Amino acid sequence: MIVIGSDHTGIELKKNIIKHLQENNIDVIDVTNFEDQSGDDYPDIAYIISKSVLENNCLGIAICGTGIGISIACNKVNGIRAAVCTEKYMAQMTRMDNDANILCLGARLGNTDALEIVDTFIKTDFAGGRHQRRVDKISKIEKCEKDGVIYGDSI
Repeated sequence: MIVIGSDHTGIELKKNIIKHLQENNIDVIDVTNFEDQSGDDYPDIAYIISKSVLENNCLGIAICGTGIGISIACNKVNGIRAAVCTEKYMAQMTRMDNDANILCLGARLGNTDALEIVDTFIKTDFAGGRHQRRVDKISKIEKCEKDGVIYGDSI
């Protein structure tokens, strides 16, 4: 299952991705299923997507104008590792090395490879091994911030 959402700039790209995923028999939850999202800001959308990804223990796709703003907002939610990817190699590596759980895309970038980036992201598994240690450190930073502990003092 894939959770997907966008602000108003990403409506068309989101529709194309949903159609593509459904054609490939992948279940999709559109958490921003409305035509005119001009009143919804990307931080609100990012929060909805992030919480749904965590609740459903699945991957997500978040879309705004550049992908940058929505990725910043998604990454404020503990447990989320969101990455902006503008090409397939980035999508592959963020899954393999970082165990990213949300792919962020920019609708205004005119990326004709968006579907290939999506396919690469969802088909790539986390490599684990030495990368798990690093992902664990990211989680430790989140916990330190939550608990008000200085990260360096807790290493």
